[in-house]
Amino acid sequence: MSYFKFEDKNIYYEETGCGKPLLLLHGNTASSNMFGAVAGGYAQDHRVILMDFLGHGQSDRLDKFPADLWFYEAEQVIAFLKEKQYGKVDIIGTSGGALIAINVALEAPELVGKIIADSFEGEVPLKAFTNSVVEDREASKNDPDARMFYYYMHGDDWETIVDLDTQAIVEHDKTIGKFFHKPLSSLSVPILMTGSKTDEFICMINPDYFETTYGDMIRKIGHGQMHLFETGRHPAMLSNEVEFMAVCKAFLEI
Repeated sequence: MSYFKFEDKNIYYEETGCGKPLLLLHGNTASSNMFGAVAGGYAQDHRVILMDFLGHGQSDRLDKFPADLWFYEAEQVIAFLKEKQYGKVDIIGTSGGALIAINVALEAPELVGKIIADSFEGEVPLKAFTNSVVEDREASKNDPDARMFYYYMHGDDWETIVDLDTQAIVEHDKTIGKFFHKPLSSLSVPILMTGSKTDEFICMINPDYFETTYGDMIRKIGHGQMHLFETGRHPAMLSNEVEFMAVCKAFLEI
């Protein structure tokens, strides 16, 4: 087991495969365990790097998650990449991990090759999600499948982690309300945005949500690509595993 120090706390990471470095970033309430079934496929062509953000998985715990969670986790990634000196690293971030990937690319473009941002809200929180997140998370803790997922991600203290994440989401929505510190126009690295049209977090709100939101972001950035899958749950990276991998590999090899 390998660990990296950040603010005197241990961040768990692991590497597999060989080739150009590819960092996979997990989303909220998850850990690097979410990539267990797919990491091997990417490792056929890449040196795949997985990490657990502080408070998650096999990393040290936090008493509280900061409201600016996705920026704080981007700071962890930046410190990690600087210490490891991989050179330019390609990044796939899914769900909350996509927000982190974009923050990393905005704050430290010298460390990043290309980024793939999968199944994320856009520049600002989705009100339909944040307004019901407390109720939805409480319901999920009583759902056998969700409980199994949380336990697999974190172990016995999964409920505390879910609660801390929920509190951070609510606090962020009330006090910050945007995911990125720098304007999207300053994003210089190539980006691919992906998602499923039937993603359960957005399809009931607007089936064109990803197309509209990603399109607006790409216009602000001034470059970028989008690929939307006709079917699939959240996140597209896992629910469209084979096709997603093919799309990503093609983008990374351009």
